[in-house]
Amino acid sequence: MLLAELRHPRRLRSQLFSLACFLFFCSSLGSAQQVPPAVTFKFDFPGADPDHYAISVSEDGHASYESNGKLSSESDAGDSFHVQFTVSQFASTRIFDLAQKTHYFEGKIDSGRKGLANTGTKVLIYKDSEKNTEATYNYSPVQAVQDLTTFFQQLSTTLEFGRRLDYYRHYQKTALDEELKRMEQQLNENGLAELAAVAPILQQIAHDPSLMIVVRARAQRLLAAPVK
Repeated sequence: MLLAELRHPRRLRSQLFSLACFLFFCSSLGSAQQVPPAVTFKFDFPGADPDHYAISVSEDGHASYESNGKLSSESDAGDSFHVQFTVSQFASTRIFDLAQKTHYFEGKIDSGRKGLANTGTKVLIYKDSEKNTEATYNYSPVQAVQDLTTFFQQLSTTLEFGRRLDYYRHYQKTALDEELKRMEQQLNENGLAELAAVAPILQQIAHDPSLMIVVRARAQRLLAAPVK
């Protein structure tokens, strides 16, 4: 059989090309079907700061954040902010455990009660190779949804602090002390999550000899804060 094929090299090349195309197609199909599980939280609330943000976390811990928050209380809405980061294994596991408890946001999770104060339009999305579900709510009586909402809002607060600190370090160093003081207060009130996501800018501040000692000390305390 092989000798017969060798006598027809053009036919053999054609068959090899067809086989290669088939294998490439199978590989591409398999890759396309392997969608890493991800949970996304979106928030929109005109008048808030930021009034829009979205956080997406994959099961392996890779995460992204985008928002339109202000860089200072006096500034207009800032340019769109995008950052890639990694959440801890503990946080990733908790996010997906809570998503599972809500049946991956299938069905209605909003309370549906009239007269409740508007605290912003929130959307939770779950996506993997088989599911693509989402739910929109203002307030949810489901405890797992409340826990997810709290975590993502705290994470947004942490990332916005990191964004402002990076800006102040480059363009307004005199604002760093007050910003770090506010950040310490938020930490003491359990208002932050995943401080490691902003550790790089805190380290830069802590080791910058051009900054005041009190500023560097605040950054060092935040870096040394126990994980919550």
